[in-house]
Parts: sequence; structure tokens; C-alpha cells
Amino acid sequence: MILVVDASVIIKWLFNDPEREAGTEQATALMAAVVRGEHRVVQPQHWLIEVAAVMVRETPERAQEDLALLAAMALPVREDFAVLMRDCALAVDLKHHLFDTLYHAVALESDARLITADDRYHRKVRALPAIQHLSHWDG
Repeated sequence: MILVVDASVIIKWLFNDPEREAGTEQATALMAAVVRGEHRVVQPQHWLIEVAAVMVRETPERAQEDLALLAAMALPVREDFAVLMRDCALAVDLKHHLFDTLYHAVALESDARLITADDRYHRKVRALPAIQHLSHWDG
């Protein structure tokens, strides 16, 4: 299975604090499966920047170390025009931020599944294809 893992999931994995972040266990299981090569991943072009923005704000003392770990994973990025066009259409149709819909656009254009912990976005799009909430992740 090909996955797109949004920043909300990656942050939970990096924080690794179940008291702070619900879903930490599922995020850890998902990312462990990715590291083991059980699932292929493709990401939007802005994923690392979005994670960096949160890490610098929330855990500045370890932000660079965490970002180096993520960069070392060398997750493939998809940034073609078809994704951008799909992203724009989603953002307009859903009246939602382009950076959030970009993860979904990559999933839709890559025959992949977006895994998100973003409750607000998931509620808005749960009837659309190619999306799964982290709380339903079972490997």
C-alpha cells in the first residue's frame, strides 16, 4: 500500500508523548511500518517544511535533530502539475487551506491513502476517497 502521511501524524510520532498527543501509539506503529519498508510513502513537496515549522515552535531544543532524522528517511516527494491542479480544486471545493489539501491531492493522484490525525479536515472530507484517520490505523 502507498501512503501519504500528513504532518499531524508525523508530529505525533516525533513528540512520542501519549499524554500530550492522542494517537501517539498509532503514529509510532505507522511510522515503524514505513521504516521497515512495509508501506511505500509519497509526500507533498511542503511536508518537511510544515513539520519543521511545528517542531521549531513546540520543541526547539530538538527540532534540528528531528528534522535530520526525517530528511535521512528520504521519503519520495510528488510535485507535478496534476497534483497542483487537484490540490487547487480540492481547496476551492472544500474551502480549506491549500497546504492541508495538498496531502490529499498527492494521495488521490498517486493511488495512495492519506493518513491524517487532523480531525477538522477528516470530518470535512471523510466521504471522499483515499483518506483514513489515524485512529483507524491497524497496519
